Amino acid sequence: MTRAIDVDCYAALSARRLVPRDFIWFVVRDRVTGNPVTDGYWSDVGTFAAAVIDPDSGAPVTRTFNAGGGLISISDIPLVSNLTVQNVTVTLSQVSERINDLLRTYDCKQGRVQIFRGLFDPGTRAMVGPAFPRFAGTIDEAPITTPKENDAGDVVLTCTGNTQELTRANSDTRSDASQKLRDEADDFYLHTATVSDWQQYWGKSAGTLGVTGGSFSPIDAARAAGLFS
Repeated sequence: MTRAIDVDCYAALSARRLVPRDFIWFVVRDRVTGNPVTDGYWSDVGTFAAAVIDPDSGAPVTRTFNAGGGLISISDIPLVSNLTVQNVTVTLSQVSERINDLLRTYDCKQGRVQIFRGLFDPGTRAMVGPAFPRFAGTIDEAPITTPKENDAGDVVLTCTGNTQELTRANSDTRSDASQKLRDEADDFYLHTATVSDWQQYWGKSAGTLGVTGGSFSPIDAARAAGLFS
């Protein structure tokens, strides 16, 4: 994630004159078509078109964020300088029809989440610069429960940072089938599964070379064939 702070935001932070607001952006999927669906919220009232710094490109973009009635809280997001996989919880209210539509109508599993912090001038109430990214990741868990009467009906999303992608293992193996997925005409691994069992006639007797790695050695092959007593 590209993290950058606008010059005006940095000046406001240094002068300690600011009013912070949080912005959250979701990218989920349409259950029928699979197309991406976007929605945004911020921790204030009204609908607001805010400039934010895209964490993928580092360039400012303008997005529309809706009233914060559905956004209740965002857990602390510690700043780290390593590859720690961060988990963030986002609490939303089921009372909001827009939140219900987002969570129930669309598929939120593994949807994208971006969280920004915007700084406002306390005198003019205007943003001093584009909101900067604080977190980028995916929705790991989105449990939806129907509360009893007079019980809280909050929805707590568990979000995992994009750093988790670095912990994934490649399940692909060296094989002819895998190589053909890249290029149908590539026969480099055509005999990978059987070459170790080929009978090699060298000298008086036949046998497998038994080569499991490294380069081919004629001396070892001759010794295996019984040429050396």
